Amino acid sequence: MPAGSEGEDGPAGEQPGPGGPKLCGYLQKLSGKGPLRGFRTRWFVFDPRRCYLYYFKGPQEPLPLGHIDIASASFSYHQPEAGAAAPGDEPPAFEVHGPGGAVAVLKAATRQDMTYWLQELQQKRWEYCNNLDAAKRDSRTSPTPSDFSKGLVAKDNPDLSILSQNASAERARNILAVETSPTDLVGEQAASQPAPVQASAINFSLKQWSTELKNSMSSLRKGNNENRKSIFYTTEEWELLDPTPKDLEDSMALEEKRKHLAEGSKARRPLLKDMMGSSKSRTGSDSSPTEWCSGNGNKLVSELQLKYQSQQEELEKLKKDLLSQKELVRLLQQTVRSSQYDKYFASRLCEGVPKDKLELLHQKDDQILGLNNQLEKLNLEKDSLQQEVKNLKCKVGELNEQLGMLMETIQAKDEVIMKLSRQLSECEDSSSSPGGAVNSPTASSANKDLQELDRLKDNLQGYKTQNKFLNKEILELSALRRSAEAREREWQAKYTSLEAKLCQIESKYLILLQEMKTPVCSEEQSPAREVITQLLEDALKAETSEQPEQAFFKPHLVSEYDIYGFQTVPEDDEEEKLVAKSRALDLRSLSLSENREISAGVKWENYLASTMNREMMRSVELKNLIRSGIPHEHRSKIWKWCVNLHVKKFKDSTVPGYFQTLLQNALEKQNPASKQIELDLLRTLPNNKHYSSPTSEGIQKLRNVLLAFSWRNPDIGYCQGLNRLVAIALLYLEQEDAFWCLVTIVEVFMPRDYYTKTLLGSQVDQRVFKDLMSEKLPRLHAHFEQYKVDYTLITFNWFLVVFVDSVVSDILFKIWDSFLYEGPKVIFRFALALFKYQEEEILKLQDSMSIFKYLRYFTRNILDARKLTAIAFGDLNPFPLRQIRNRRTYHLEKVRLELTELEAIREDFLRERETCVEKRDLISDDEEDS
Repeated sequence: MPAGSEGEDGPAGEQPGPGGPKLCGYLQKLSGKGPLRGFRTRWFVFDPRRCYLYYFKGPQEPLPLGHIDIASASFSYHQPEAGAAAPGDEPPAFEVHGPGGAVAVLKAATRQDMTYWLQELQQKRWEYCNNLDAAKRDSRTSPTPSDFSKGLVAKDNPDLSILSQNASAERARNILAVETSPTDLVGEQAASQPAPVQASAINFSLKQWSTELKNSMSSLRKGNNENRKSIFYTTEEWELLDPTPKDLEDSMALEEKRKHLAEGSKARRPLLKDMMGSSKSRTGSDSSPTEWCSGNGNKLVSELQLKYQSQQEELEKLKKDLLSQKELVRLLQQTVRSSQYDKYFASRLCEGVPKDKLELLHQKDDQILGLNNQLEKLNLEKDSLQQEVKNLKCKVGELNEQLGMLMETIQAKDEVIMKLSRQLSECEDSSSSPGGAVNSPTASSANKDLQELDRLKDNLQGYKTQNKFLNKEILELSALRRSAEAREREWQAKYTSLEAKLCQIESKYLILLQEMKTPVCSEEQSPAREVITQLLEDALKAETSEQPEQAFFKPHLVSEYDIYGFQTVPEDDEEEKLVAKSRALDLRSLSLSENREISAGVKWENYLASTMNREMMRSVELKNLIRSGIPHEHRSKIWKWCVNLHVKKFKDSTVPGYFQTLLQNALEKQNPASKQIELDLLRTLPNNKHYSSPTSEGIQKLRNVLLAFSWRNPDIGYCQGLNRLVAIALLYLEQEDAFWCLVTIVEVFMPRDYYTKTLLGSQVDQRVFKDLMSEKLPRLHAHFEQYKVDYTLITFNWFLVVFVDSVVSDILFKIWDSFLYEGPKVIFRFALALFKYQEEEILKLQDSMSIFKYLRYFTRNILDARKLTAIAFGDLNPFPLRQIRNRRTYHLEKVRLELTELEAIREDFLRERETCVEKRDLISDDEEDS
């Protein structure tokens, strides 16, 4: 996107890590077209992940208006000419030149802020481009700076330091740097400040005057409306009331009082013509046009504005009173009709009516007459008010016209003031003091020379600062261009090396095909054996970091370890080496093809842009993004957010330093789980370099987390399987976050007794999974039943450790992404998806041994994470969580009943052994272990 373009949502992930403050603040950006083109105040935030400068309408806006690509930009600004601007004037605008000729023109509130922004943006561009050069030396590692990754994986990122070839350029940059510090309008504290308004941006046009007047009047009207309250009842309330003559008299007295007040306010209003005449008389009495314009002119404008506002207030008040009177008339008419109706019936029944009731009827008649009189008065008052409204509208129109004329007059007077001021200054320069008339030309000339000298000094200082900045800009751009050229040469050399290697392999492949087609020698002397041996040797060579200077020239596409630290090719079995290398190449191919499709990455960047100024929250959009897989550079942040989301209630009830306290207690006091933890540390993930030796960094972190959890949850203590869960969490999380991740899995996600000695919850889930298999995959379930294959012996470990060491690493972490957000239902989805993925292959097997053998390794051959995810979250729908919970409850009762029966059988056996001499020598497994 070109620099400065608006309308696209860009990425705005987590801001800089603990290493530095957040670069943000207010700037003015030149935008718009034609007459509407001008500077508008925007809130700018720099995103170091992609080296983008995002701009928002305000600090609280969730979505950016656009972004400027700083990595591909250059900066410049123009120093004003001599005499064009004084040092105290507003700073010049600076330009950010982006790719494609796009230019973003920005302006800071002060010259100090402008210098700070330019130097900071230069520094950010310098760091990002050099970090990009370093990171691209590993094609499997994201070029994103490692500030956004936590855990053990972050340690594997290449050293993102400035390249040695730029050491001299770095020294020169430091020499040319200009020392400056920002004002309150730069930094996170600026978000609480009001947006700055430039004095030069004030436009004294009539259109803007009218807009300001309208805004002020609307605010005044809002204030009046809030203070005024209606005293009338609704129709329903009125019909429920029976007004007495006293109430009617009070209401009439209130209306009369209002009428007198309105007449008094009208009498107090001065006529506009009288006011204008008085202002003109005052103007005529002034001694000079300069004093008139500077004093009475401004006073007249303020009086007119106040008068106009008061007229608007009166007009609105009268409108409200008119509406109130109309409502009262309507209600009174309704009362009159009701009274007439009562009178009609009363006249028909007057004979034989008691005297007191007749008096009551006469009172009603008197009330009706009074209401009729009041109605006539109100009609007359309504007509007078309507006439007054028309007169006020005419007066408002005249006021608007006269206001426009006055504004034009003021503008003309301002020009006269400027002209007279210049004449006055010239007269003062030419005038001489008494007795010094001869020296006046010399003194005036010297004064002008001094002023010119000061102006030239200020301009010289400005040009020096500009020269330093531009020299630094040229130096940086030259160094970055050389780095880009060197990177291009390295890629060209790598491409040439790969092409040569491809030609060699293709030549040997053709020889092999020819020999297989028409063998010319015996099998022992065949050249095909030598070709095959050579091809196998070349294929099994792993890319290591022994010679880093030749890394770009190695044609091998598979390194010794993947980005998660897992070993790609085993060291012992030669046949397994070949299979693992083939699998790693297939994964590499899938990864490269996914990198070409950037739609998922763009969606993630757009979503994170919306969280720039607000916290993340659960949503359908976020769930779909996580299901598609979290990018490597964002996984630490999203995992930590998911964990905190699930354990918030636990963390809120703990004191600060809770994890360290648990760890300290577990280390200092006797812990029954510590022995078993020590035994399992090196057996956790032996194929991962972070846990492969006692000195590995991950071993100590793994020990700390497991000990702290065993002290928090003594009922579980430690169970085999917890070590693998923690080991995976530590790859992307720090120790304390990995501890809370384990709490999330054990205490929030999984049912009780899932990791206890009985593994009751794990057994229940296997029975639930069998039910789901029969429902979702009936053919495969029937196939297993036919050959009596108990596939839960394989799936039990899937559920216990969430597929660790069961699937390839790329798929494993995509499963964990969804698991940490949605919970344990994801395990059922992916377990079914793995079987459905290879359903046809399994159905071809026709004996129990081959089926069971195939089930032991078939998940390692599933490499297409996108297809597997589509099956898990698409083909298996609907997948309600309520169904899983109900079946868990059902099977839990059954398993508990079975365990009770087994315990009863065990007790019977023990009693029988005590009574029978022949069975006393028999011991159980538990007794043998003890």
